[in-house]
Amino acid sequence: MNKIAKTISEELQVKEAQVEAAIKLIDEGNTIPFIARYRKEVTGGLSDEQLRTLGERLNYLRNLEQRKEEVVKSIDEQGKLTDEILQSIAIANTLAEVEDIYRPYKQKKKTRATVAKAKGLEPLAEIIIEQKETRPIQEIAKEYINIESLSEEDKKNKDKVVGTEEDAIQGALDIIAENISDNPKYRKEIKRQCYREGMIITTATKEEEKSNYEMYYEYSEPLKYIPSHRILAINRGEKEEFLKVKIEKPEEKILQYIEKDIIKGETQFTQMLKDTILDSFKRLIEPSIDREIRSDLTEKAEDKAIKVFGQNSKQLLLGAPIKGKTVMGFDPAYRTGCKIAVIDETGKLLDYTTVYPTEPQNDVEGAKKELLKLIEKDKVDMIAIGNGTASRESEMFVADMIKETDRDVHYVIVSEAGASVYSASKLATEEYPDINVSIRGAISIARRLQDPLAELVKIDPKAIGVGQYQHDVNQKKLAESLTGVVEDSVNKVGVDVNTATPSLLSYVSGINNTIAKNIVKYRDENGKLKNRKELLKVPKLGKVAFEQCAGFLRIMDGDNPLEITAVHPESYEATEKLLEKLGFKKEDLKDKIKLDELRQKLKTVDVKNLSQELGIGEMTLTDIISELSKPGRDPREDMPKPILRSDVLKLDDLKEGMILTGTVRNVIDFGAFVDIGVKHDGLVHISEMSDKFIKNPSDVVSVGDIVKVKVIKIDKDRQKVGLSMKC
Repeated sequence: MNKIAKTISEELQVKEAQVEAAIKLIDEGNTIPFIARYRKEVTGGLSDEQLRTLGERLNYLRNLEQRKEEVVKSIDEQGKLTDEILQSIAIANTLAEVEDIYRPYKQKKKTRATVAKAKGLEPLAEIIIEQKETRPIQEIAKEYINIESLSEEDKKNKDKVVGTEEDAIQGALDIIAENISDNPKYRKEIKRQCYREGMIITTATKEEEKSNYEMYYEYSEPLKYIPSHRILAINRGEKEEFLKVKIEKPEEKILQYIEKDIIKGETQFTQMLKDTILDSFKRLIEPSIDREIRSDLTEKAEDKAIKVFGQNSKQLLLGAPIKGKTVMGFDPAYRTGCKIAVIDETGKLLDYTTVYPTEPQNDVEGAKKELLKLIEKDKVDMIAIGNGTASRESEMFVADMIKETDRDVHYVIVSEAGASVYSASKLATEEYPDINVSIRGAISIARRLQDPLAELVKIDPKAIGVGQYQHDVNQKKLAESLTGVVEDSVNKVGVDVNTATPSLLSYVSGINNTIAKNIVKYRDENGKLKNRKELLKVPKLGKVAFEQCAGFLRIMDGDNPLEITAVHPESYEATEKLLEKLGFKKEDLKDKIKLDELRQKLKTVDVKNLSQELGIGEMTLTDIISELSKPGRDPREDMPKPILRSDVLKLDDLKEGMILTGTVRNVIDFGAFVDIGVKHDGLVHISEMSDKFIKNPSDVVSVGDIVKVKVIKIDKDRQKVGLSMKC
């Protein structure tokens, strides 16, 4: 354990004691959100992101230790374990290194070397590799010819026959070639040289064929510099059979390195060994090293892509909600018509219809008449337009239509990624059993504007689509990472236990799908929960689950005003003592004047001294003070609000040098896509994000950010817009 904790503490650059405490809490079954929020004193304030990384590394390093034990046991059972092997395994930092050490001792399938060993040619291989024998090798090899001593049956089996001196020598060299290939020292050095000096080379399978991979039709880049998005693009191009890929290595240096280690001066064996080293490299080492390097590059690229996807998803999930507004969801389409759904400020469906203002029907007047009628009838405040097919045509129609109403109506472009996945899901069928699948998408789009988090948790995180190459990466790793992102987002915001859907509740710390459904069932049968303690009456929600979930669940009109905050029940006593010391009581949290007075008093608290007096940690007290200062506050209120529009831009309206305001829709390795209100999002390349050097676009912008951009390039033929944030 200490070794693992030490490794993780060095990687995270935190104290070993913090890591050991966190590992203990994880092993006891505590969730990451709970540890991050309510066990800060124990872990020294490790964040949810640090704890997620810690959890991943803990899992990997434990698997590594287990594999080391298995390898040691296997080599020992073969009677080949030495102190040197034990030492090599002990210092190995990766599973790949352990497998390289184990390679010579692995049970092999039939190879040229295993056949040669079965023929008894290992002693001859030893003679050649030692390079001491002065007798001619042909003469020595004669001693290994066995054809005369074999039975008639065995003579027919070429895997048993050594018929000539040449056969004996070749078999011995095959054994040497495999030994060279299996040598972990050589493999480690070869990989090191490849990463330092190797190149990835791509060529077209059919040069004349147009594709998205044309930039890679004749392309090369050093392995040490290639960014993850290019690795994933090349992989996809190869998979789709547009590209051929090879790794170019410093072959001469590699061969010299092995020769220097093996060849001992000029002897009758020198050329033979040089040829064998070349054979070993070309036939055995190179193909497997290529596979390992490609696999290693892909794994690192996937990890980066998954991280970017997670960051983008978190920003989208934590998008600012638009509360207290009646919203018209507008799901654009061409032939099948635009689906419309109106929902009130609580998310309840009021009306729905289908209109046909776009191609091929072009019933602009009929659509306008119907929607204006709904706007007046339902008192619509905002229109949420999905950003998919026919979005810009729909936007032009909406911008024109709202000029004809007396109501103050604005529209917002909303990401509709995953709406169709939700529409056809079992969950959507349960929510709206009598509503057509296509209308459900419009409801989802409207609700995303009202509360992005509550709506997006209903969708498989992979379908949210704010990353790059999400379908190409390891799906298990992606799912695990995104589930963690959703959990952290949900628990950061907190959940109203009396209104939340089972989908939202299931992401709360300590609550699984079964408990989530049981909470809703209990609520339906007994009415609203009045306090957090009542949760213990929910079937299957025991004391352990209660401890994990209670602080993240809010009860807005309950018995205890502290329960609209993230103060955990275990801290109620200390919180009430704090309020009492300042001359207040918990009921004052509901009185605006008293609350303002309390805020002023809380600013004067001496945290260090008072934490000792109340018997709680300084970090916990700081969190309690923060919660009492803004009871019931939604942390998403600090996030940038969506841009409200009332008019539309066309590509033809754009001119180079124009300054516009846009919404960041996606952040990738090489920049960010920004919605500026034309049909296609514009690209801000990483080089146009700042006058300073930027290593990672996510250091500068996040999904949902509102940014000022300058138009620097317009490609009307390809419908592409280049943008700069240097304005």
